[in-house]
Amino acid sequence: MSQTIINPETLLRLPKVLQRFPVSRSDWYSGVRAGKYPAPVKLGERSVAWRASDIEALIDSLPLAR
Repeated sequence: MSQTIINPETLLRLPKVLQRFPVSRSDWYSGVRAGKYPAPVKLGERSVAWRASDIEALIDSLPLAR
């Protein structure tokens, strides 16, 4: 599988986050509220994104599937 190198300062909107971490939208937001997933960065009144570095750290912290 090819890996895309993402600038750690990049902000990812939810569709891109869910491409990297395949859970449902509602499961993602439940995990954010529970502290299981990283909190978003507020971009505006109704707009949020996540730091690419936070998403990569989350993925790296998961055990590898065997």
